[in-house]
Amino acid sequence: MIRFHPSARQLSDFVEGTLSPAISLMVSAHCDMCEKCQRFVEVETERLAKDLVSGAGVGDKLEVSFQLDEMLSQITQLPTAPQIESKAIKANNAVASPRNQEANISQRKATNAIELDGRVFTLPRTLHRYIDKTGNWSSLVGKLWQAPVDLGNQGVANFIFMGRGGSVPEHTHRGTEYTLVIDGEFSDGLNRYDTGDFIFMDGEKTHTPKSEDKDGCLVFSIVDQPLHFTSGLARLLNPFSHLFFR
Repeated sequence: MIRFHPSARQLSDFVEGTLSPAISLMVSAHCDMCEKCQRFVEVETERLAKDLVSGAGVGDKLEVSFQLDEMLSQITQLPTAPQIESKAIKANNAVASPRNQEANISQRKATNAIELDGRVFTLPRTLHRYIDKTGNWSSLVGKLWQAPVDLGNQGVANFIFMGRGGSVPEHTHRGTEYTLVIDGEFSDGLNRYDTGDFIFMDGEKTHTPKSEDKDGCLVFSIVDQPLHFTSGLARLLNPFSHLFFR
């Protein structure tokens, strides 16, 4: 069940086109997965249409109407229910060692999915165009995997997979972090998050993301500054934190 959503202001700004490209991308991907926010966007689009048409001159109303009809058509084509699913494809029914798992990571990308070690994750429609811009998976600390996504100058984005028991060391943020849960569940000492949840973090919060889901958890994350580790030996990683989420 989705419990965490963009704010009403963010959804309204998304409709009006005033969000930054990175945040707009995250909001759009969340709406692909969330009926509640899809409906909010539809209502806001209708409101904007009425405001624009009522404020336009007679000669401009027809053009404004065509533009808003096209905008509403694109939004209402979003799926009416979450479309995210995953499936495990296990070869030879064997359990691979961590070393073999690293060696056997698949780089195949389907038209609407990414794959990690035989597991196929279908992505929200908004992210389909970034599949070909997703780099190879690499192993981080513990049971963490990262695949960078090239957004150009829009922000630093990654798909991050936490295997069962995998966690990111306790940290805060020098800037902001937006995270969308693509598949699975994780907790961070502040809340528990499920598939479709939209999460915002900044320097006012410290957390330790960890997944206990038996199938692990895949998230899509955008940060504008490196993480700042705050506990134990992990603090020694701060000079190199840009290497973890780049």
